[in-house]
This record gives sequence, structure tokens and C-alpha cells, in this order.
Amino acid sequence: MAKQKHSKAQNTGGITKDTAKMTSSNLNAPTSTKPIWPIVIALLVTFLSFTSSINNEFVSWDDDKNIFENPDVLNFDMKELGKGTKEIFNSTVIGNYNPLTIWSFALEKHYIGIDKPKQWHINNIILHLGCVFLVYLIGLRLGLTWMGALLLSLLFGIHPLRSESVSWVTERKDVLYGIFFLGALWQYIKLKDDHKSWRWVMITILFILSLLSKIQAVSLPLSMMAVDYIKDKDWKWSSLWSKVPFFALSVFFGIYGIIKLREFGTIDTVADPTDFNFVQRLFVGAFSFVIYLIKWIVPFRMVPMYPYPNYFPWYFYPSMLIAPLTLWALYKAWKAEHKALVFGLVFFIVNIVFLLQILGAGQGYLADRFTYIAYLGLFFIFAYYIDQYLISNPDKKGFILGGLGVYLAVMAFLTYNQGKIWKNSETLWTHVISYYPNTTLPYGNRANYYRDKKLYDKALTDYNYTLKLDAKQPQAYNSRARLFFDMTKGNRDTLLLALNDYNKAIELIPTDGEFRINRGATHARLGDIQKAIDDMNEGLKLKPDHAVGYLNRSLMFRQNNELEKSIADIDTYLALNPNSANSSDMVYEKGQAYFLLSKYPEAIVTITKAIEMGQTNKNLGLYHYERAKIYAMDKQLDQARADFNKAKSLQFTNIDPNFQKYLGL
Repeated sequence: MAKQKHSKAQNTGGITKDTAKMTSSNLNAPTSTKPIWPIVIALLVTFLSFTSSINNEFVSWDDDKNIFENPDVLNFDMKELGKGTKEIFNSTVIGNYNPLTIWSFALEKHYIGIDKPKQWHINNIILHLGCVFLVYLIGLRLGLTWMGALLLSLLFGIHPLRSESVSWVTERKDVLYGIFFLGALWQYIKLKDDHKSWRWVMITILFILSLLSKIQAVSLPLSMMAVDYIKDKDWKWSSLWSKVPFFALSVFFGIYGIIKLREFGTIDTVADPTDFNFVQRLFVGAFSFVIYLIKWIVPFRMVPMYPYPNYFPWYFYPSMLIAPLTLWALYKAWKAEHKALVFGLVFFIVNIVFLLQILGAGQGYLADRFTYIAYLGLFFIFAYYIDQYLISNPDKKGFILGGLGVYLAVMAFLTYNQGKIWKNSETLWTHVISYYPNTTLPYGNRANYYRDKKLYDKALTDYNYTLKLDAKQPQAYNSRARLFFDMTKGNRDTLLLALNDYNKAIELIPTDGEFRINRGATHARLGDIQKAIDDMNEGLKLKPDHAVGYLNRSLMFRQNNELEKSIADIDTYLALNPNSANSSDMVYEKGQAYFLLSKYPEAIVTITKAIEMGQTNKNLGLYHYERAKIYAMDKQLDQARADFNKAKSLQFTNIDPNFQKYLGL
């Protein structure tokens, strides 16, 4: 009896080394019980946790560059699907090559429009829910019970560090690459079970789609090797050979991505004056690794941007100890055959190591979004050992589940609140400022938001404080100048303030074409057309793809009676931005230039095109009226009368009585 009692005590006392070995050896077989209702719960809880982000706006942090300032998105037309797709897949945005993500934005712009961000946010949530579903399936395939798989999918779904990937439209990259990455991983795990060779084709397709969504997918072959370790009874390094084609794809996309980032100037730059050397960056990476490990269990200080300090702090140095400690822990776990622990740590490491900012790409040394896939490994460790503890200690199930319920409720609450931070640019950057009050970027971006909302006093306060923190910021001078330009209302003194700020911006970066184009517009408003043209000429040499620059210069040429040059600039503008909201107006202006050149047939053809393009344009009546005048000059009076009557039917009222009399109407 004593021996039986002792045996019972062992079964209820936790997971011993022997138990861990036994359960680890069973990881190569998927669980036989696969109920659907647990994943329904996980999906519902995840959705509710992100409802706070559904009505959010776009934000002034890369949403502009990726979406509503991106010509590949703005000009995308389903009638020219092949051409638009080719242009997207041949371009980068801010140095990032993620064409499939941009293509998804182009489709949304076409079918939804950029004035309805709600649907864009819902789409992000839907993709995230798809990832949660795949995580549940992966958990079951890796030997978790439905309770363990439910816990795994809930942790993946509602952890607060998910918020940045889901609530920020630009980070469609994460949820899109994630769903293909996890789909490929799931197919690979199934391949380990059923050995169906056609799954290699599925894995390859999903992997390529993931790589085209975000470069971070390069870690898939390493993740597959981690799966080999946990699924195979006798894991061998020879399993590497089946991954060679995938490693080749990773190397190709990785090198291409680095080249594009370097060309854009993203790599090896930091936002602060201190430029850390490579050795220091190793310590930065180690420190980031430690922070990610801590935030896995205790998410804290969640900020959309973690700027580099302007000095190298002492506490970065001890973090390097994490490398030997991690290797030691892995070695001990491997020797003890704790496969779940080894798998989880390796999966986390291989999916986070390329994101530790050792190359210094970006403006921060940390990013919550970098953990999107990587945390799956740590979540698996947590879920696996909780799962095994509940199996070994059924009498403590109520206590453990109660504690988990409280923990998960806290996670869901934090995620719900984190989604509110992304409501708009004001809430986003105000949150960053609350943690980093001496960093310039959030003040400048918040000021841009205030300026666009015509909250000029608030915008000016933020711009002034930005320049107080750092007086050598050309972009801040350019932005404040735009503010002065917008708020002038004909006030010459305010225009001179704008001119002074543009001068300072150009002094700091003489090669920035946008600054000169903007200064040209200021000269124009001050009445100096020739200076305006000179600035725009120089600006467009430096930045030949600046569409608005051609539009503005066309107006200057028009005022200077250089009509042929005005027409050429309009053509260039329309080629760069064919689907802009004012395209029909620009075509109309081109027709007017032909009219002034007495080229009546060209003018008629051009304004006819403007009419065809502008059927919903409020200026449609004007188009018909002006074409009537051209028809009259070309002695086509019947057509002139028809256009005149059409203009009147469209409520056009600015009619010349003498012209009406001339037409006999």
C-alpha cells in the first residue's frame, strides 16, 4: 500500500524528468481528439480583443508611404491588372520589398477606397484570425491536447504585443506573411505525418507568398528544422538536405531585401546622433533579446516606437550574458530530451535573430511587431507544460484553469486598450511622447496630423518644440514651412516665414528636390513666378518623380504664357498619377492651353476626354461651357449650342450674355 501511495504522489506532484521524456517522445503523433469548439472560442475572444481597432483611422507612420502617397496603389486599375501588378512587383516602398502586401492594399483601394479605413482594419483582423486558426491546428499536430492547443491559440491571438501587427494597417505585412508562413509550417508538419510528396509543392507556394509579403519569412527553413527535431524520434542533421531549396529562396530574398534597404538608406542609420558601431550593436541585439523574453510573460511599456538612446547605456553590456546562458539552457534541455523546451526556444531564436537590429535598419532598437511569429515558440513551451501538468494533476485543474483565466483576461484587456492607441495619429504619437518626451519624431508626426486637421496652433507648438529639441532637422523646417504656407490666408508676413523655413531646410540638405519644389510654390504665392519656375526646375531635376511638382510648374508656365511647357508638365503629371482625384481637371487645363494656342481640334479632343473622365466632377458644367466656346471659335455652332445647353442643364451659371446672344440662344 505504501508503494502504491508513493506512486500516486509521484503522479500528482508535477512533471518529473521521466515524465518529460515520456511525453516528449509522444510529440511525434498528433492528438486523436480534435474538437472544433475550442478554436471557435479562441477566435471569438481574439476578435473581441481587437474590436477597439475596428474604427481606427490611418496613421501618419508609413500608412501614408504605403497607401495614400503610393502611386502603385493610387493608380492601380483592374482594367490594367497585369500592368499594375507588374509595377508593384518591380518596386519597393521605403526600401522594403513586400509586393504582395502592397498588392492587397491596391485591391482594397480599388474596391473599398482609402476614405474607409474601417474595412482595412477588419481585413487585418480577419487575417490575424486565420493565423490563430492555423496555430490551433499546429498545436494539435505537435501533440497538444485540445486544452493545450486552445491555450496556445489564445496566447498567440490576444497577447498585447500582437496589437501593433493587427491594429496598424501598414503591418498587414505581419498578418499576411504570417498566414502563409503558418500555412506552410502546418503543411510541413502534416507531411511529417502522412509523407504525401505533393505537400512539398504546397509548402513551396506558401513560402514564396510569405516571402513576397514580408522578408521575415526567410526563417521558415530553420523553423522546419525545429519541427524535424520535435517530430522525429531520431533527429539527424541530414534532414537539412531537404531544406536546401528553401534556404536558397531565403538567401535570395534576404540579400535582395538588404540591397534594397541599403539603397534606400535605411540600414546603418539611427534616429539619434549617436551612431553605434558593430560591436555595440551586438549588445543592442542582446538587450533586445532579453526584453522580448521578459515581455513574453509580462508585457510592459508597449510603445509603437522605441528610439535609440543618444548614448550607449551601461545596462546594455550585461545583456550579452544572455547568449551563453541561452546556449547552456538549450544544451541542458537537449541532453535531458526536453523536446518541447528545445523546440520552443529554437523556434523563437531563429525567428527573432534576424530582427535584433544588429544591422540597424529602422528608427528603433525594439518593435512589438517583430514577435508576431517568433513568440509562437515561447507560447508553445508555456502551453505544452501547462498541458502536461493538467494531465498529471487533474485534481488541480480548477485552480490552474482559474489562474489561466485571470491571466488571459488581463492579456485581452491590455490588447483591447492597446488597440485604442492606434485610433489616429494624435493618440499614437501622444502615447509615444508619454514615454519618450525628448524624442523629436513623435512631435513632428503629431504636428503633421494637427496641420492636416487645420489645428494650426497645436501644430505650430509641436513643430517649435521639435526644433527646440534639435535645431538641425531639415524635415521639421520643411513641415513647419508647409504649415505657414497653409495658414497664410494671403498674409505676406506668414509666407515669408514659410520661405525662411524652406531656406533653412535647403541649407541643411541642398539635394532634396521636394524642399525646392515647395519653396517654388511659396515664391509663386508671393508673386515671383520666375523664381518659382527656377526652384521647381531644380527640384524636379533632383526628384523627377514628384508628381505635384509637375502640376505646380504647369500652372506657373501657364501664368508665364509658356503654354507648350505647361502641356508637357500636365502630361508628365498624368503619367505619374493617372487616377488622381483631379485628373479630369488637369486634362481640362490641358485643353484650355490648346485653346489659348488656337489649336482648336486638339482642344476639343482634350476637353472631350475631360468630360468623359469627369462625369461625377462638380466642374462638368464648366467643361461643357468651355468646349462650347471652342466649338464656336472653330465655327461648329450646332455643337457649341448643344454644349451650352448641357452646361445650363448641369446648373452652370457663370454665363457670358454676349456669348449666349452670339449662339442665338
